[in-house]
Order: sequence, then C-alpha cells, then structure tokens
Amino acid sequence: MLFHEIYGSYYLAAAAILREAVRGKLTGRELQSLVREHAFGESLMTVPDGLKGGKWRLMHKDLSTPLENEPSMPLTTTEKRWMKALLTDPRIRLFDPDMTGLEDVEPLFTPDMTVYYDRYSDGDDYADPGYAARFRTILQALRENRDLYVLFETGKNTRPELVVTPYYLEYSEKDDRFRLVAAGRKRRWTINLSRIIECAFAYENRNSRLIAAETDTVVFELEDRRNALERVLLHFSHLEKETMRLDESRYRVTLKYDRRDEPEMVIRILSFGSAIRVTEPERFIGLIRERIEKQKRLAAFPTDNAE
Repeated sequence: MLFHEIYGSYYLAAAAILREAVRGKLTGRELQSLVREHAFGESLMTVPDGLKGGKWRLMHKDLSTPLENEPSMPLTTTEKRWMKALLTDPRIRLFDPDMTGLEDVEPLFTPDMTVYYDRYSDGDDYADPGYAARFRTILQALRENRDLYVLFETGKNTRPELVVTPYYLEYSEKDDRFRLVAAGRKRRWTINLSRIIECAFAYENRNSRLIAAETDTVVFELEDRRNALERVLLHFSHLEKETMRLDESRYRVTLKYDRRDEPEMVIRILSFGSAIRVTEPERFIGLIRERIEKQKRLAAFPTDNAE
C-alpha cells in the first residue's frame, strides 16, 4: 500500500498535513491545498475528515495534533531494492542520479535478467565515459537553454561541424539509441549521440528555430486476440494516434510517425503478424510487401551446410 502509485499519495498527503500541524501552522485552507497538491481532487472528501475525525485519531478538530514529532516516510526494504534496480539501468545512470542511502542495498533485479527479443543488439555504449560526458553536456545545455557546438560523423562518412540549438533528446527503444533533435543552419537536425565526436557549449546563443518534422500516416485494422490491442497501444504509446472500434474484436488504428523512422515502422508493424492488416496508404502497403518478399528470399537462401 505504501508503494502503490495511488494509495501512496494518501500517505504523502497525510504526512505533509501532519508536519504542518506539529509546527502549529496548519489552517483549513492550507489543509485543502496540501491534499490537492499530494493526492487527488476527490480526496478532499476523505482525507480531511479522516484526519480531523475519530477515524484515524491523528488530529483534533481544531487542527492541532497529539503527535510530538513530525512524521517521516521511510522507505521499505522492497522500495529500496526496487529503486536500486532502476538505478542500475545504464541509461538512467547517464542522468547521474543520487544513490545516497542505497549503497548497501541489493537490487531487486539486474539488467542482465531482462531479455529483449525485438531490439537491435548494437545500441549505444552507455558505459563509455566519453559518451556519458557528451550526454551530460547536452542535458545541461537543454536545462540552461544554451546552444551547442557539435562535431559528428554522418552515415556518409562526412564530419559536419556546426552550432545548433538543442530542443530535446529522444530514445529509440528498437535501436536502443539516444538522438539529439536540434536546429541550426535553417534546418532540423536529428543526430545519433553515438556519432557525436565532440560536443561543447557554444560561445553565443543563436536560438535557431526548430522546423517541424515531416510526418506520415499509416492506417491498419487490428484483431484483438491475445491482448493485441493493449500490446499495440503500449508499443506505439509515444505516437499520436486515433483508435476506432469496428466491432466486438476489430479496431481501426491511425498512427502519425516521423518519416525518418519509416523503415522502423514497417518492422514494428510486421512484428504483430496477422493480428494487423495495413489498409492505407498504398505506398506503405507496398513497403510491407517488399519487406515480406525480402524475408522470404532470405529464408529460402541456402546455407553453407546445405546439401
């Protein structure tokens, strides 16, 4: 209950209210404000009455409290182990999180216990000190609204040097890579962090405007078997979408995606097999067919051990 995403809020709200009551500074208006801040709107009907009434016996009707010390919310062992498990993720460690108090805690699980069956194995090297340093420079620039000088290598083996205005970092789960989305030289840049060779704060800010990404739309029908609808909505949760129910088990899903990610979109949609049937546009249907034909040719290609 203490670690529950909903019920935990009630404990936090009660603790904040009782801290103010112990200090002798609690008013009726502040009580309601603390409930709104830490809990939910409907909590105004339960938390104040529970604290002031005889139900919880933690406060008197005049908003004083029999408590002598301010309440604290100590973490349980399970909570600490869960937090330690999250902080062992090499991607989270890029943000340099504070691990104070968890030094001697065993994680609930470790990254090697997770098996990824739909992700490329050549993702970013998060353990590389240089990569981590460049990541944190970009992160600081985003937080402080500062422009960046970057030198990176393109897929065509060129090495552009430019000053850009960073807008955000995005993460590709399929590629297991971080990318910087920035503006500079009157265009939009999307740069894989693994390709950045040098990165530093620029001498002056140009505040280049970010041009909107070119987007496309794909429409498919989905048969909700084996929780296909739930899996699809979760898988594409980061994309703008519209879902329409056709009958008891069939749905029409419309997705908007960045045109640069089209090859990845084809692969991701195909991963759901016969549960999904793309209906439009014709160009995307053609890409699906090309991918299937390519896979058929690869499957039929004789191996070195074939007789």
